[in-house]
Amino acid sequence: MVEQSSEVVSEPDEPAVALSGTGPGAADTERRFAQVLADLLGTERVPADGHFFTDLGANSLVMAQFCARIRKTADLPSPSMKDIYRHPTIRGLATALGETVPAGPPAAPSAPAAVPAPAAGKRGNRPSHLLCGTLQLLVFLGYSLVSGFVTAAGYEWIATGKGLADVYLRSVLFGGTAFVALCVFPVVAKWVLIGRWRPAEFPVWGLAYLRFWLVKVLLHANPMVFLTGTPLYVLYLRALGARIGRGVTILSHSVPVCTDLLTIGAGTVIRKDSFLLCYRAYAGHIQTGRITLGENVFVGEKTVLDIDTSMGHGAQLGHSSALYRGQAVPDGEHWHGSPAEPTRVDYVRVAPAACGTLRRAWFGLGTLLQLLLLYVPLLVGGIYMLFTEVPAIGKRLDPETAALAPSALLPDALVLSLVLFFGFLVLGLAALCTLPRLVGLVVRPDKVYPLYGFHYALQRTTARMTNVKFFAWLFGDSSYIVYYLRGLGYDLSRVEQTGSNFGTEVQHESPLLVSVGSGTMVADGLSVLNADFSSTSFRLSRATIGPHNFLGNNIAYPAGGRTGDNCLLATKVMIPLDGEVREGVGLLGSPCFEIPRTVERDTRFDHLRTGDALRHRLAAKNRYNLRSMALMLFVRWLHTFALTLFGLASVDLYGVLGQAVIAGYLALTLAFSTVYFILVERCIGSFRALRPRLCSIYEPYFWWHERLWKVPDHFLNVFNGTPFKALVWRLLGVRIGRRVFDDGCYLTERTLATIGDDCTLNAGSKIQCHSQEDGTFKSDVTTLGTGCTLGIAAHVHYGVTMGDGAVLAPDAFLMKGEEVPPNARWGGNPAIDMPEGGSPPRAVGRVTSAVDAATATVS
Repeated sequence: MVEQSSEVVSEPDEPAVALSGTGPGAADTERRFAQVLADLLGTERVPADGHFFTDLGANSLVMAQFCARIRKTADLPSPSMKDIYRHPTIRGLATALGETVPAGPPAAPSAPAAVPAPAAGKRGNRPSHLLCGTLQLLVFLGYSLVSGFVTAAGYEWIATGKGLADVYLRSVLFGGTAFVALCVFPVVAKWVLIGRWRPAEFPVWGLAYLRFWLVKVLLHANPMVFLTGTPLYVLYLRALGARIGRGVTILSHSVPVCTDLLTIGAGTVIRKDSFLLCYRAYAGHIQTGRITLGENVFVGEKTVLDIDTSMGHGAQLGHSSALYRGQAVPDGEHWHGSPAEPTRVDYVRVAPAACGTLRRAWFGLGTLLQLLLLYVPLLVGGIYMLFTEVPAIGKRLDPETAALAPSALLPDALVLSLVLFFGFLVLGLAALCTLPRLVGLVVRPDKVYPLYGFHYALQRTTARMTNVKFFAWLFGDSSYIVYYLRGLGYDLSRVEQTGSNFGTEVQHESPLLVSVGSGTMVADGLSVLNADFSSTSFRLSRATIGPHNFLGNNIAYPAGGRTGDNCLLATKVMIPLDGEVREGVGLLGSPCFEIPRTVERDTRFDHLRTGDALRHRLAAKNRYNLRSMALMLFVRWLHTFALTLFGLASVDLYGVLGQAVIAGYLALTLAFSTVYFILVERCIGSFRALRPRLCSIYEPYFWWHERLWKVPDHFLNVFNGTPFKALVWRLLGVRIGRRVFDDGCYLTERTLATIGDDCTLNAGSKIQCHSQEDGTFKSDVTTLGTGCTLGIAAHVHYGVTMGDGAVLAPDAFLMKGEEVPPNARWGGNPAIDMPEGGSPPRAVGRVTSAVDAATATVS
């Protein structure tokens, strides 16, 4: 029984207070709201002025279910989660929702355009689905065959060299030619297969899509992708048809595909992890459209620019934000949020420096010469030396050596794989713990440096090297991640060990300038933005996350973030850069608003987080995590051993089958890796489906669940945009329907996800069937009905149901427990209902900027 206050909800026979809008009276609205909430809480009555979270013990999952039930009642006003947090009592919510709401959003410079429904009858069918997959497989096999012939010819030519100098020159010529060919071929293929991209729409799995997919795959396989952040990458996009002005800096690795539809003005900066693809998948179709950025534009980290969007000269789009289709930021205005709206925050926080065309040209030329004269010949020549100097390989290539017995393969592969794998492990850790500190002596914090110089090259090299995913994957979700991060240079203060201080995905610009307060826990996907960029300069600054915080998933935390002690930073939250320092509160959404720091259900396991209980449970968790790390190292080494074994066998067969054996090796290793990691995950899960759970992170079930997260899944990206991706998901335990188009979605708990027929999953989208808040772990089933669409970088939480034909907008965050009605269109962070052809309805009392968020409090 929930404790009653002196003032309760009016009974039906009490006089009703009329509302200014239509619908039932205020008293009747309160009564019906209270009945729904009482049913969810399992009590008879709830007070009208009882706080949902602090007094009634509800949580966001319960309140999401409350909103879903109210939404199904036609004559009641429909609240959103923003309304719940803004007005956290029955009386306050009923009164606020009863106020007259404007027929539409206030006049704004632009609003998202209507989303046209795909033409009827053009959705891909089963024959086209099968034909497309077959042709994609043939394309891969053909590409592998050509690669085999070229590789074999190059090796044989280099092998005829006399002396080290001759081998080096031949490596330069062959490697340079191959590099240029790999860069030029996608450009030529694009112009031959497509010509100029134009705004269009076509169904997936058809011939038009096949040409689109082929160009997309070639662009992603181009080595120029590794040159983002250099002037060479800009030249590459220009060669593909993009109209890009002078002095543009692009740091994002997300490659624009429909480049003719991309226009970027001079002096623009685009930060990493941003999406500007010039296409999107929608309801089984590919839609292409223009993205236009004016001069001196700033696009922040973890942003999404949908098709048919634009930004005027001098405009800015903040971190963790999105422009929806049809939105346009006027000249000189600063916007942020998802969908974006005006703000006063200035996101260009570094002074300009001298960086002209000549400096960019010299940097680009130097980068190219380094590649062609150093890195490429080292790679090509290194492979040649490996083949000739390593006895296990050289004796198989020597024509004068007698045929080796098959029994020699196993010991040779065993020794070679052990040396390669554990040599990388030891030498990699040694390099990561020393080189960043040496670079830190040269690139000083809080000093402005020009782009495209010595300091810039050192900073970029350090960032790439210290963000290697392997080691964070190995140590993450265990007590040992703190030692690894300290080794990199993180300042972690006095560590209050929880055994899950950091997840397996954390990145930064400089590891030496990250400070994390004592007692803080980070879930996964944290990106620390401790470098500021302009079109001509950059500066490293210390980013400080306060003590006793909890950070959810997929957060970009910038230097100067206005959060302090004891904060809950929810998944995909936009960290404020202005206003007062937030302490003792939770922040949710983009732009952010305040929510309770914790609720009653989340404290039920607090007795396990202190004293003897913590020491005993933590010691047991450490032992289990050590076994998990050892198991995963063994799994990765065994995979390396198998690939080495296949490689040595291919060398043995090279003299019999010739160049075709190389193509066979590429195809075999892809098929083997896929089946191998699928079997590893299913074996760990005992070939059973997961069940919804609510438990402490100090219970053995959670430790086992963490082990599942460590199973490698990077091979999944190879199958994006093909029918084979759904097949792989099905083998991993996902209940997935027919003809699902997956352009790069990620599922954390495969057996808790259900995806209906003909769903469309965009690049960067994620279905996360769990959360871990402080010391509490929760998981539940998430279901997508038939024909649903997840937008680019959309994030779906656990316990969610999306009805048939529902659409989630780009960069949206669909919170736990939400129920999206059939054929509805939702968007925003957190996601709410979007009317056809307009912005999401303005929530009652909505916090519309970081300035408002600074002053908003939960009553």
